[in-house]
Amino acid sequence: MSIVDSHHHLWDLAVRDQEWLDGPGLAPLRRSFAAKDLEAEARASGVTATVLVETVNAAEETPELLVLAADSELIAAVVGWTDLTAPGVAEELDRLRSLPGGAFLRGIRHQVQREPDPDWLTRPEVLRGLRAVAAAGLVYDLVVLPHQVPAATRAAAAVPDLTFVLDHLGKPPIASGAREPWAGRVRELAGLPNTVCKLSGMVTEADRASWTVDDLRPYAGTVLDAFGPRRVMFGSDWPVSTLAASYAEVVASARELSAELDPAGRAEVWAGTARRVYRLGGAPAEGPSARSGHC
Repeated sequence: MSIVDSHHHLWDLAVRDQEWLDGPGLAPLRRSFAAKDLEAEARASGVTATVLVETVNAAEETPELLVLAADSELIAAVVGWTDLTAPGVAEELDRLRSLPGGAFLRGIRHQVQREPDPDWLTRPEVLRGLRAVAAAGLVYDLVVLPHQVPAATRAAAAVPDLTFVLDHLGKPPIASGAREPWAGRVRELAGLPNTVCKLSGMVTEADRASWTVDDLRPYAGTVLDAFGPRRVMFGSDWPVSTLAASYAEVVASARELSAELDPAGRAEVWAGTARRVYRLGGAPAEGPSARSGHC
């Protein structure tokens, strides 16, 4: 079965520091991770295409990611960053797409999880920027914490022409075993037709030293039920995932979590959803009204 890894990162500390790596427990990630490091592991797991995602709110990073995609046979799309609050965001998106590798730009993401304002996504200037992302034909990746999901839901309702992609299930507290209020908030988001979710980032939200697939199952089950397989996509979150598991272990856990789906549903989670949302391999662009909510 074809596999698309809809979420991974790359960084070169010789080019740019990643200040977030100073956080607790992140020391093993304080080194550079190159495309060649990913490719061997991804291809060994049957991955045929990937989506490279930004790591910092820095304008210089996105052009670098676009060049990496242009030079790679595996990276098929880039989710970059731009300042959504800038008055010239539409012009900046046009500029990014005119750069070398610019055709690989398929989405935008901001480190909302680091914003102290839980309603940052619904600020007027941010909503204006989100509308520019929609007008550019791009999608918007949401990296949010559970308490920020309600604002994400309001933003998605306010910009119905934009596809919102929830990264890492909205970072549920898997290690604690708690499901509410996360589950209820995610179900409200999933009730909007212009939202999809990545089955990613779970192993690092669990107990990193002793997690099991059964620890992940209630959370994966919630999003698969709420969004439906046609609106869920696999992502490795490599190399952040290496804090808790190898690439192969992440893929194996996702296989177990999707095993109860029928073959068509598994095909959506492993490749179909990502190909449509990020327009990979010639897949046609799909507007929010064209998606089925719970198939």
